[in-house]
Amino acid sequence: MSVTAHLQELRRKHQVLSEEVEQAQRSPGVSDLTIAEMKKQKLKLKEEISRLAT
Repeated sequence: MSVTAHLQELRRKHQVLSEEVEQAQRSPGVSDLTIAEMKKQKLKLKEEISRLAT
């Protein structure tokens, strides 16, 4: 997999996770711990994207 393709996949995963976090925050049944874990995953993806893009 090329770096460009890998970056595109990471960006797609980040976007999907972002939408899931937003939805989870609107759902009263989702725990704060679950949302925090999702945000950590999102941050890791963002850091990986930044690392590869430079």
